[in-house]
Amino acid sequence: MPASDQGVFHERYKVIPRVLVFLTRGREVLLIKGAPTKRLWANLYNGIGGHVEQGEDVLTAAYRELNEEAGISDVTLDLCAIISIDTGERTGIVMYVFRGNVPEGKDYELRTSNEGALEWVHQFDMVSVPLVEDLPVLIPRVLAHKAGAQPIFGLYTYSDTGKLQVRFVSP
Repeated sequence: MPASDQGVFHERYKVIPRVLVFLTRGREVLLIKGAPTKRLWANLYNGIGGHVEQGEDVLTAAYRELNEEAGISDVTLDLCAIISIDTGERTGIVMYVFRGNVPEGKDYELRTSNEGALEWVHQFDMVSVPLVEDLPVLIPRVLAHKAGAQPIFGLYTYSDTGKLQVRFVSP
């Protein structure tokens, strides 16, 4: 089918693809604490990720972001979740969430960049660190996801007051 038959019309709903990666090492999760100067999620902990570039598939984007932000390229990533984010505008977001496991004892030099500082956070400590608002609900699902299983499907919407509403669909 030619590109002209793909049904890309200006009035249609469009999405921006993003990737989010969580690496685990035993009971620890590698998170990035947003730099205090960041416009979004300053001083909040998040997974590693970003936008999918034009001409790039989502898995390649996940590895690129992981390498750019953490200098890590030697892990296997599994797709855990696909989350549609309805912004209430004509353009939304689709977020592809990946997980990779790092063998216990494997150490990486954790970087600090304009994005923030990387930190291994123990699962039990996640209740005491300031997480990006969807992570308290998302991380347990990602950690419970079995490699090779069907991905989790989610929908994020916003209330009239701008509060994030999170819904997951069981496969």
